[in-house]
Amino acid sequence: MKETEIIRLKDDVQLNNPIMFVGLPGVGHVGKLVVEHLIENLEGEKVIEIYSPYFPPQVLVNNDNTIKLVNNEIYACNINGQDILILAGDHQSSTNEGHYELGSLYLDLAEEFGVSRIYTLGGFPTGEFNHNEGVIGAVNNINLVEELEGYGVEFRENEPGNGIVGASGLILGLCDFRNIDAACLMGLTSGYIVDPKSAQSILRVIDRILDIEIDEEELEKRAKEMEKVVEKIKTMKEQQETGNLPQKDEDINYII
Repeated sequence: MKETEIIRLKDDVQLNNPIMFVGLPGVGHVGKLVVEHLIENLEGEKVIEIYSPYFPPQVLVNNDNTIKLVNNEIYACNINGQDILILAGDHQSSTNEGHYELGSLYLDLAEEFGVSRIYTLGGFPTGEFNHNEGVIGAVNNINLVEELEGYGVEFRENEPGNGIVGASGLILGLCDFRNIDAACLMGLTSGYIVDPKSAQSILRVIDRILDIEIDEEELEKRAKEMEKVVEKIKTMKEQQETGNLPQKDEDINYII
């Protein structure tokens, strides 16, 4: 594979003024968790698969030990008469060039379907394990600020201070060249672990945007499991700081 390939699973997808949510792996996997939850709860139908040499050279192993070449996917769904596209997947680009090529490709597809607004979803790293409820926003159109504040999004001057790296920020910037309104919604997260609680914060904003109430049960279960991990990490960190480290056979390794 020398070039990015788009596989269309349906040729007759007809959408009316859809909005698009983008949630690719990133800080805390926050955006990825949100879109996966949306796809499941809104019964999204996969319409496009995207394969690219800009993704890592990797396959994923399924439960039955078959493999799946890493890719990104676009799903379509409808809720309360609002058509929605959801970009989800396994990876962002592994190169700067790939980020721009794939970002432009995603927007080509968005224009093809007549997308009127794009929300990119991600995490806002705080460096603290204590969870803070909140969603930080950035927009490419100042007129969106007041509307999103009404949905509970907070805007902080010059934040994030280092900008928004990766697909969440780049797509926002590239939308300027396509005259597509776009916003980035970032849940507060430590930045160290997969963070379902931060994903819940963004999901509640999306509830207000779409005027629905999406079931959070599965995210809530994952959040409670992650809380246990966080408490163990905090305990180990305190032990390291005090010099009271656990014995070797009590040590715990985490894969998160």
